Amino acid sequence: MEWGTIPTIFAVAIPVFVLTMLIEWRMSRGHDHGHGYEAKDAAASVSMGIGFLLIQAPMKGVTVAGYAWLYQHRLFDLEVGVFTWLMLLLAEDLCYYWYHRLHHTVRILWASHVNHHSSRFYNLSTALRQAWTSPFTAPWFWMVLPLLGFPVELILIQQTVSLLYQYWIHTELIGSMGVFGSVFNSPSHHRVHHGSNLHYLDKNYGGIFIIWDRLFGTFQAEDVAPVYGLTTNIESYNPVVIAFHEFAAAARDVWQARSWRARVQFLIGPPGWREDGGGSVAQLQEAARRDARAGAASAAHQFVDDGGVGEGCQVPLGLIAGGDVGEKAPHDLARAGLR
Repeated sequence: MEWGTIPTIFAVAIPVFVLTMLIEWRMSRGHDHGHGYEAKDAAASVSMGIGFLLIQAPMKGVTVAGYAWLYQHRLFDLEVGVFTWLMLLLAEDLCYYWYHRLHHTVRILWASHVNHHSSRFYNLSTALRQAWTSPFTAPWFWMVLPLLGFPVELILIQQTVSLLYQYWIHTELIGSMGVFGSVFNSPSHHRVHHGSNLHYLDKNYGGIFIIWDRLFGTFQAEDVAPVYGLTTNIESYNPVVIAFHEFAAAARDVWQARSWRARVQFLIGPPGWREDGGGSVAQLQEAARRDARAGAASAAHQFVDDGGVGEGCQVPLGLIAGGDVGEKAPHDLARAGLR
C-alpha cells in the first residue's frame, strides 16, 4: 500500500458518513430525548470533527517525521505480509487501549478527550466529535510500533482503519451482537463506554477489539440503559467551549490548590480527585459496592426477621453478598465533584 491510500480511504468514507447519518436520523425520528438526533448537538459534533481534521493535518507531518526517525532505530526488520499485518492489527489496538484508558484516568489527558463524551446523544455524528488536542497527546502512545519494526505507512493505515471501525459502533440502532461481541468492540459495548451511569464509567476502552478490556478487567456489559453525557454536563454547543472547558476547569483547580502536591495531582491524578484524597471513579464505585452489599445484607436479615424463611427454605446467596454497582446503588456524582 502507498501513502496515497489514506486520503483515498477518507475520500470514500466522508460520503458514507453523510449517507449513514441521514439514514440513522430518518430511522430514529420520534425517539425520546437522549435518542436519535438534535440539530444543535449534531452540528457541534460535525464542527468538532472538522476542527480536528484542520489541526491534525499539519501535526500529522510532525508525527510521521518522528515515527520515521524511530523506525530508523528499529529493533526488528519485519517483512510486510499477512502475518505482519495481523501482528500490527493487535499491536495497534493494544496501543489504542492504553491511549484511551489513560485519557480517562489522567486529568490533563481527560481534559483533551472529554469533549468526545460531552454529547447527551449517542449517534453516528457523536463519532465525529473528536478532540482538537489529541494530535498533540496521542502520538506518544504508538511510538513503540516503529521501534518494533512496523513500517510507518502501515501504522498510519492501521490507525485509519481503527478510526473508521469505531464510527459505526456509535449507534443505538444495533443491539447485542452475541458471539461477535465476545472478541470485537460493538455498539452495545461502546454505549456502555459513553454512559455516565456510575458502573459504566471508565469501562470498555477497546478500539476494534474488546479482548483487552476482558484481559485487564475494564469490561462491562450493557445491563441498564445508558445515560449519555458527562456526570456534570456542559450547557453549550460552542465547539471552542466543548474543546477546552475541562482545561479551564483544571487550571482553576490548580490555581486554587493549597499546595504544590495538590497542584500536580489536579493535573496527573484521576478526574474528580479532591484535596482530601477522594472523588475518583474507582473510589465512588467501591463505595457503591459497599453500599449495595450492606443494603442487600440488611434486606436479607430483615427478610429472616420477618419470618420469610421457613424450614427447608434458603436465602439467595446473591441477596446476602450484595448486588452490582448500578441503579441499585446511586451516587450524586455532581456533588462528589467527579468530572
